[in-house]
Amino acid sequence: MLQDAIKTQLKGYLASLVHPIVLEASLDDTPPSREMHELLHEVAALSDRVQVSEQGEATRRPSFVIKQVGAKGAGVSFAAIPMGHEFTSFVLAMLQVGGHAPKFSDDMVTQIRALPGQYDFETYVALSCQNCPDVVQALNAMSVINPNIRNVTIDGALFPDEVTARNIMSVPQVYLNGKLFETGRADAGQILAKLDAEAPKRAAAKLKDIAPFDVLIIGSGPAGASAAIYAARKGVRTGLVAERFGGQMMDTEGIENFISVPETTGPRLSAALEAHVRAYDVDVIPGEVATELFPAVHPGGLHGVALESGAILHARTVIVATGAHWRHLGVPGEEEYRNKGVAYCPHCDGPFYKGKRVAVAGGGNSGVEAAIDLAGIVAHVTLLQRGSHLKADKVLCDKLATLPNVTVLTEALTTRIEGNGRNVTGLTYRGGDGADHHVDLEGVFVQIGLLPNTDWLKDTVERNAFGEIVVNDHGATSVPGVFAAGDATTTPYKQIVIAIGDGAKAALSAFDYLIRVPAPVEKKVPA
Repeated sequence: MLQDAIKTQLKGYLASLVHPIVLEASLDDTPPSREMHELLHEVAALSDRVQVSEQGEATRRPSFVIKQVGAKGAGVSFAAIPMGHEFTSFVLAMLQVGGHAPKFSDDMVTQIRALPGQYDFETYVALSCQNCPDVVQALNAMSVINPNIRNVTIDGALFPDEVTARNIMSVPQVYLNGKLFETGRADAGQILAKLDAEAPKRAAAKLKDIAPFDVLIIGSGPAGASAAIYAARKGVRTGLVAERFGGQMMDTEGIENFISVPETTGPRLSAALEAHVRAYDVDVIPGEVATELFPAVHPGGLHGVALESGAILHARTVIVATGAHWRHLGVPGEEEYRNKGVAYCPHCDGPFYKGKRVAVAGGGNSGVEAAIDLAGIVAHVTLLQRGSHLKADKVLCDKLATLPNVTVLTEALTTRIEGNGRNVTGLTYRGGDGADHHVDLEGVFVQIGLLPNTDWLKDTVERNAFGEIVVNDHGATSVPGVFAAGDATTTPYKQIVIAIGDGAKAALSAFDYLIRVPAPVEKKVPA
């Protein structure tokens, strides 16, 4: 199953196991069980510290548990053949069960160990989902730290009856003690915040007396990461409020237009950005979201930034790089059937629509790419573009035109998503003739562009009618000492490479501001 290059790399990882582990499998006489048997034995053959047992007693078959030989505890469970995006989760789980500590801060480890009660998680994934590994890896690591936490990763394709019973049409979906706990990407910090009600208060207290920054960057996508690196290289005190590294880029499966890198993925590039940032003297403040900006009273003075935890940070300059989020259709039925037929990530949720009829709303690059990807899974794709022609790159449109199970409708404005109270059953669109038309289908993938994450700024900086922060050629906003970069701004063409350049420009402009505008003696804002 595993390619020779992967085997060589994995053999190197397994050589560093501190304690021997056992892969305890629960199998039956089905093709998936035979496939799991093959994978586990291939892995075990790479290290004398890995053994396989087929005496597992789990009710889900096929499945396996990673346990430390001779140790008590539930271990880390996979009701999945962890290939695709979950192969890394599998490798990390083996290493962590085998004695390698998860890469969490000491404070987070203490917090996880102190959680009271019993937590039984069930995490439903698709192997094509690039969002799922974050949740899986966080819960697996937490279960290694605290034996009262258990997690089983379930591939929905292997257990369709469970998927149907729980009406799962999007992933990741996490159940805790039998009840829905989380839908969508989440890291350990976000999970802990839901499990531990006192976590935000402790986070705020920890940040209460932090010294003011010279440059404080809000957002850790391409623009924010670039700004942090450029600011740190200037030797100024730099802070980075990072809800999640990579931002919207984490939801991008394939990236083929990042200059000098012919092909990569959003998660892979995000990890590289984070590693680059952490190589510099940047004070990363993870898992926080900005909620309000308090501009300085005097030029050169301190700005205040309130965080969701209740903490307030101060800085002489602020760079807003909060990016954007998927735009919603805003039509009846969209919210009602979200995750029940209305989806926003074709890579994550496409497998749940195998053999079904779906629609893609949007004729730009994202929409056409989604239609191409889905055409290889579903029975039929209807692509709806409200304008008179597709806006995607020609290479994508040419590829789309070769697919026999795709219908393109132009001058088609989606007006309603319909359902039976449980799932989507169709949609209505208004055609160029002014009449309403109905399409029977089981899923709608919304790919109509982005909206900037700028509502938290309220009226503090100038924004245009679309909510984008108005910036000049230097990335400066209407507030002296406040700069902005990337998809949250009026900079045209929302591209990763442009956001990275934007971040560098904003950081250089902030540094120039610092050396040209003296700092007055004043109180922190807000006082």
